Amino acid sequence: MRLALVGAFPFPSLQGSQVYLAEQRAALERAGAEPVLLTYPDTRFWRRLDRSGPSFAKPFADAALLGALLRAHRQAPIDVALAHNAEAAVAAILARAWTGVPVIYVAHTILRHELSSYAPKSWRAFLDPIGGRIDTWIARRADGIIALSEDARALLEHCATCRIEVIPPGLDPEAPPPEDERQHACRAIGVDPGRFVLYAGNLDGYQDLELLDAAAGLCSAEGISFVVATHDARDAAQRLRNLRVVERPTFPEIRALHYAAGALVLTRRRPGGFPIKLLNYMEAGRPIVAFGHIAPGLDDGVNACLLDESSGAEELADAIRSLWKRPERGEELGRAARAHLLSHHGWRGLAERTLAFATALASRTGGTDARGRSRMT
Repeated sequence: MRLALVGAFPFPSLQGSQVYLAEQRAALERAGAEPVLLTYPDTRFWRRLDRSGPSFAKPFADAALLGALLRAHRQAPIDVALAHNAEAAVAAILARAWTGVPVIYVAHTILRHELSSYAPKSWRAFLDPIGGRIDTWIARRADGIIALSEDARALLEHCATCRIEVIPPGLDPEAPPPEDERQHACRAIGVDPGRFVLYAGNLDGYQDLELLDAAAGLCSAEGISFVVATHDARDAAQRLRNLRVVERPTFPEIRALHYAAGALVLTRRRPGGFPIKLLNYMEAGRPIVAFGHIAPGLDDGVNACLLDESSGAEELADAIRSLWKRPERGEELGRAARAHLLSHHGWRGLAERTLAFATALASRTGGTDARGRSRMT
């Protein structure tokens, strides 16, 4: 099966969406598919779009993505397009008018809850309905949807007219970084192993890092260091004054910090996605603090410390203080989180489920493109 993996972003990158796409491509190839990767042009200009959210340049990049999909199909017929993110889904749905190629929307997020995070809070009442209309437009026109969590399925099924399959992202653990690499990573940012809380990832508004900043201020008397490791720090120092923001351009450096941290924290609260960093957190076997509704599959007190959706900075600070007082409990939670990763997020099974979904969809839609040519051999 020839699958177009369409991503509305520059590639490669340390951003979670790009990491997910890269690993999905490799897993599908191992499962016997022929994945064709289509993303924004890899040039210095388009790499300026390597941050989530709207921009004036994106419509031009999306038009180029549509053209790339049409060219790829002319070169060798595509059986199914897996469209990662909303812009990619729109491009693939428009291309279907010429190609007839069925579209599976891989819903990384729910725009009804995320779009307003890229603008001032006063715009939320205006932008959230627009995001909801985009969600609905795609869900009613896609031939299938892959939701990354049950939360996302629940948010999309009221407007979808197609089958929704819940298939989370995967991660096959690798060998832990050596102790000397962990020590070196800590020395480079001036912290002691096991004595800091780490958030690793992008700094976009939907990550709710102001909440972590407030919790860090509440924990200042305990002497706990709060570190944010990101590939692009930009203006972080001005808005996150209680956090030590460090820019680390390679994933091995960030991964070493995962394994060295006393706790790993995720403050995102907007529903509907599956944070790829959560898989990296589980791999490291360190205690995780997050909001329950955005940590699919994890259970409070079993393999993570999970907060209620209404919790604020005080509750987050209390959870971190509790782990600091009972490090042995944190070790137990971390081991259980890693065990959950091994049992639920292996790429082999997830790729086979994805390929089976795509195969069934291609068979059901007739197996020919808009010009009557066979799409499947």
